[in-house]
Amino acid sequence: MSRSSIACAAAVLACALAVPAAAARAEQSEQAASWQLEQPSPPPPPSGVQVSPAPVPLGKVGDIEFWEPPGAPPQANRGLLITHGNGEAIPPGVWAYDGSGWHEIANQCGATDGRIAWGGPAEFWTVSDQRGGQAPINGVLPPLEDDSLCHFSDGSIVASYAHLAFEADSYQEMAGAACLPAQPPETSSSDCWFGGAALPEPQIGSFQLHWNGSTLDEQPYTNRGDPIEEMRQLENAIFESVAYSKFDRPSEPNQLERPSLLHFAEAQTAMEPLPTAELPLFSGPGELTEELEYLRLGSAEGVLWAATGKRSGEGKGQLTVLRRLDGIWTQVIGPGGEAGGAHPLPQPLPGLSEGEEQALLGGPAEDAQVQAIAPEPGSEDAWLALAPHGELEREAAAATAVLVHISAQGSVLGVQTLPSSAERALPSDAAGAADRLVCPALEDCWMANVNGWLYHLARDGERTLPESELPGFPEGKIISERPRDEGVSQEVLDAPPPDDSGLQEEPPNYGYAQFEEKKEPKSENKVRLPLLSRVHSRLVKGRTLQLSFHLSVKARVRLIAKRKGKVVAATGTEILKAGNRKLLLRLNPRSWPTKLSLQTHALAPLPLVSSVTGEGANVSTEETGLLAIPFRSLIDQAGLLP
Repeated sequence: MSRSSIACAAAVLACALAVPAAAARAEQSEQAASWQLEQPSPPPPPSGVQVSPAPVPLGKVGDIEFWEPPGAPPQANRGLLITHGNGEAIPPGVWAYDGSGWHEIANQCGATDGRIAWGGPAEFWTVSDQRGGQAPINGVLPPLEDDSLCHFSDGSIVASYAHLAFEADSYQEMAGAACLPAQPPETSSSDCWFGGAALPEPQIGSFQLHWNGSTLDEQPYTNRGDPIEEMRQLENAIFESVAYSKFDRPSEPNQLERPSLLHFAEAQTAMEPLPTAELPLFSGPGELTEELEYLRLGSAEGVLWAATGKRSGEGKGQLTVLRRLDGIWTQVIGPGGEAGGAHPLPQPLPGLSEGEEQALLGGPAEDAQVQAIAPEPGSEDAWLALAPHGELEREAAAATAVLVHISAQGSVLGVQTLPSSAERALPSDAAGAADRLVCPALEDCWMANVNGWLYHLARDGERTLPESELPGFPEGKIISERPRDEGVSQEVLDAPPPDDSGLQEEPPNYGYAQFEEKKEPKSENKVRLPLLSRVHSRLVKGRTLQLSFHLSVKARVRLIAKRKGKVVAATGTEILKAGNRKLLLRLNPRSWPTKLSLQTHALAPLPLVSSVTGEGANVSTEETGLLAIPFRSLIDQAGLLP
């Protein structure tokens, strides 16, 4: 499916509006709430920088959260979001919502894909990128994405937490953050959890940090090493969702003993597994755990929602939505089976034809990818964000956001596609697949798409609320200083390091000395293996590119196919162990690539080997940037014209 065909389909669907949720809701207002683009203006640029004053995308929005007082609904006029930024126009940082609009409050502690956890009415935590300033070791750059924490309180960043890379206690990339309500409510939370990637070998488990009100300690989850993908607070407990990883594990011998996909912790207790048998999730013994994505979570007013879908590829997994009320799980939408009823999504969705559903989601809705789920306070309904799998993932930046309004009984109340035709006609063309979704009140929701455009669900006349300024963070005050990292040696440089970058500007002082690369003893008989070697490409089944290669150490890898400088296909980012590996990428004959970009990031120092014997005898440098595809050869194999 080409980008132009998706845009055409989106234009046809642009006027689809969410139908009334229920008769009771229709009585509350003469006009139903509607989704509209509400993009904040960029902050004033630094001196000498020229940027347009018109709204621009915020860049990747990692999280949007609204303050929820203990025992009360969330405050729809007190929200936060964290962004990766968008060039010179939008620096990485944190923004606040006060009921009248969004404004920047910090140009520090932004993140590639950050998270926010409220700790009190004027206090919150962010999962942020670690600051720069560390030197590589053995040619390996230190990982900085989403592996540090910032603690905000009363108008400043009161603490920053990070550990240097390549150490036994290095922080790992984090994807979940949540705090339990403070007691009394006006104080700071003394029970917060943060979690993320699997621990590096030979350790077993998932990386976790716990804040007890005064100290931050590493408390890994050691039962299994599945990555933690999301956390959500519900009353006096925190639930964390994990992505089951079958890598190097045997198939499940007993379907009644499936691995846990949810962990939970109550106040001042450790994380414990929630038996998966309690979840009405699977269609039967034939559906394997690895066929499902991790559970996306949403909570409101004592109710927890969870949604998942089929992983890319073959399998029986399909879109399933669960709801937990008073400790009991029910299946809202899904295949039925082991422990639940059957409430499949209608095919096609209301308001969409079969062809339109195919154009938007790459197939039936039951096979779509779940992006997010957000329950509406004051109702039994929720909004579900869907996106296509596989070949259409590369179109995410130009795709249409698909939001499905569902009830607790499994009914589809309406379907909304964004942007509208009028919004697509704007110079911005604020397109993009739905990414983050939150509903702080009834008929009051926010959605950020993959590009950082914000859409707001509200009724006319209620798009702004009484202002509720976050104490200590007034509009116009931007935090531009981040304290030194606790956990990092506080050796202050007497002078800035020499500028060897060729730039004339003064390099930043990061507050601690850049550590030196560990130098191996000189030896004429030792050479360092390249990360990537033995790269070969071929076509499988006509239009699927198979790229095989050898990794000398564990690495993060992603394959991107380009044509005339534009991305036409891409795999997801994978973490692969050392050895012979391969990636599969389905290609579109109408956008045949001419180059591959294999993005690699070593997760361990490259090994030294003998230059006389073994692998070291034939070491040659492999380029890990752009790799040229044998274009004519692949065209001939596929029987296609250039």
